[in-house]
Amino acid sequence: MVFKKLLGAIGVGGPSVDTVLDTGSAAPGGTLSGQVRLRGGQADVTIEHITLDLVARVEAEGHDGEHEGTVVFDRITIGGGIRLAEGEEHSVPFTASLPWETPVTELHGQPLGVGVRTELAVADAKDKGDLDPLRVRPLPVQEAILEAFGHLGYGFKSADLEVGRIRGTGQQLPFYQEIELTPPAQYAHAVNEIEVTFLATPGGMEVVIEVDKGGHVLNGYSSEGRDAVTRFTVSHHNVQHIDWNAEVDAWTKQLVDRHGQHAGHHGGHHRSGTGAVAGVAAGVAVAAGGMVAAEVVDEIGDAFEDAEDDEGSDEE
Repeated sequence: MVFKKLLGAIGVGGPSVDTVLDTGSAAPGGTLSGQVRLRGGQADVTIEHITLDLVARVEAEGHDGEHEGTVVFDRITIGGGIRLAEGEEHSVPFTASLPWETPVTELHGQPLGVGVRTELAVADAKDKGDLDPLRVRPLPVQEAILEAFGHLGYGFKSADLEVGRIRGTGQQLPFYQEIELTPPAQYAHAVNEIEVTFLATPGGMEVVIEVDKGGHVLNGYSSEGRDAVTRFTVSHHNVQHIDWNAEVDAWTKQLVDRHGQHAGHHGGHHRSGTGAVAGVAAGVAVAAGGMVAAEVVDEIGDAFEDAEDDEGSDEE
């Protein structure tokens, strides 16, 4: 996983950067490692700082329509004060921790679209490299829960990143990952889809589940009542000793029952935001033992600022 770019903001003949992430995938809360390889240009320079941006691809719906862009959800400074001579090669190894709420990009090996971008600063000029895909595997408890949904007959429809907050939770990032599942036959008459969000922390994980019966949704609210929303807390420990099929089945039965009892409101928790979604295509199929994801939408625009302004008004 490599990207190279001549730093045009620094000028023709400036240094170039080649960032290489270690092979394999990382987990939320885990370690990201690799090297930033520098090559000097046509003159000696001092690299004032090297920064890695963790970037998520999103679409945001604002008051004036839909915008596409990226969200930087973490910045990691890995070095600076490096004197780079003309034509010199220099390598800067790095190790950094991923945020616990980093979106999962791999479900049975399929990428979903989160990346790393490198920034160099030389003499007050800055330039950012191209986006390099970041592979983030599910935590064991996340994978166990998703596999349980698959075993219970749920289909994987899509995985979105939505700008906003899920109220009543300990969410840290300004967006959340929402995994949309189609219901099995016994629930198809009652609900359109189940929406699952994982909010991991060092001590455990909140699992937020919402039942959507298919009403028109605007800015996180439904005209027909996306009413059953609740969260469950699970531990990172003893994952292999829990009957997740039974656990997840109990969760969804509880939600479907509540769905019929509390139509017209969201209960104790609801999602708010601009309705932003990640560039992830629908059409995800269920595979034996779990789920597999679909292709990634490649295009990213540059007009995310308006959506960020809109999102701020919806937070608690």
